[in-house]
Amino acid sequence: MTETLARTAEELVRGLGLESPPVQVTYLDEAPSGVPEHPGGVPSVCTFFAFGTRSPFFAGLPKHEECEIGAFVLGVRPEGAVGARLMETLGAMQREGYLNPGEESHVPHNPVAPKFVAYGPLGSLPFPPTGVLLFTSPRGAMLATEAAGSEPDAWTVPMNGRPMCAVLPILNQGAPVAVSFGCTGSRLYTDLGDDRLIVGVRGDRLSAFREKLDRVVRANAYVRKEDTARKASAARSFHRSAPPA
Repeated sequence: MTETLARTAEELVRGLGLESPPVQVTYLDEAPSGVPEHPGGVPSVCTFFAFGTRSPFFAGLPKHEECEIGAFVLGVRPEGAVGARLMETLGAMQREGYLNPGEESHVPHNPVAPKFVAYGPLGSLPFPPTGVLLFTSPRGAMLATEAAGSEPDAWTVPMNGRPMCAVLPILNQGAPVAVSFGCTGSRLYTDLGDDRLIVGVRGDRLSAFREKLDRVVRANAYVRKEDTARKASAARSFHRSAPPA
């Protein structure tokens, strides 16, 4: 399984032109053996996503609670100290006009939080992914959405903004593929460039997505070749017919 996922990762990097490895995120009921535990102390849940591009590790649920919004999205109930911080943060965001009143009720979140979450480059963990995150260019997102919409079994691709970590609950709620534009915090915490988006793929649809993407990449190479020739021909025709200066 690990070797298959590692090959899939290589194909995704090549097909989408990724600059960092696909990140595997796996929800677990028990602490995994043989995987390092993260010491915690990170400012946001999406920071774990960024660390997941480098090496495999896992973290227990409490280590996600420094980020009150990310913890809520993960499925932590808004109670106690975490709930108080969440209400304070949401109130400040609404006062500043970042959030509309009541907007938080529409944020996708897991109904139940996992006890542990493992992160790492796709294929570096000894179990399958719950979801896979691809930090890609707009062109890569274009190819991914074309692959998701390819016939005969087209998939709907939800588009999500803030918060970026909500892309995982969207996948968990049934979407095989989802796109997130990110949010101000996630772009800061993950050093996500202004030229990057996030594509999420549900773990149990990863194989089918890879196969679709392979066809889409080949088809786009053909179209690009044809359109490049057409563009060059049109330019030559324009210069021949243009009146002298």
